Amino acid sequence: MAENPTLTWEDVAHRYGRKIYSFAYRLTGNPDDAADLVQEVLLKVRKGLDSYSPGSFEGWLWRITRNTFLDGVRKKQRRPTTPLPEGDHIDIGASPSPDEVLASVRLSDDVQAALLKLPYDFREAVVLCDVVGLTYEEIADAADVPVGTVRSRIHRGRSMLRGLLTWPV
Repeated sequence: MAENPTLTWEDVAHRYGRKIYSFAYRLTGNPDDAADLVQEVLLKVRKGLDSYSPGSFEGWLWRITRNTFLDGVRKKQRRPTTPLPEGDHIDIGASPSPDEVLASVRLSDDVQAALLKLPYDFREAVVLCDVVGLTYEEIADAADVPVGTVRSRIHRGRSMLRGLLTWPV
């Protein structure tokens, strides 16, 4: 990507949209929140694409996704919301279901629930490595931490996941 500075917004949405959604879904645990996050990320990419200077494009993209997610978490902490009671909203059904979108990277409900129990830094590292498929260097660039920290977070995150997924004997 770094060799092609003339990347258009449509190219980014087409090539990375599914990966961004997968990462967003693993971070939020909610298909609606993940879709909102993807939309915000793509809007920020559209605004920032002209000023992007060649470098690690994927690192830039994952950093935008990460920061947008953290901004949303902070915003929810400042303004908590309550969901509508069942039956007070209609199901429009205009977009494809999360099962269709995530068919290729579907995780079991147990694994997704365990991921959501991990502290954010560990969850981010494990998802970017094991679900999105980034290298340690790309994760370090996206999270703005040293590669050693990424390795530690992935190791500790996987250990925590094993502990959460192991059945008591």
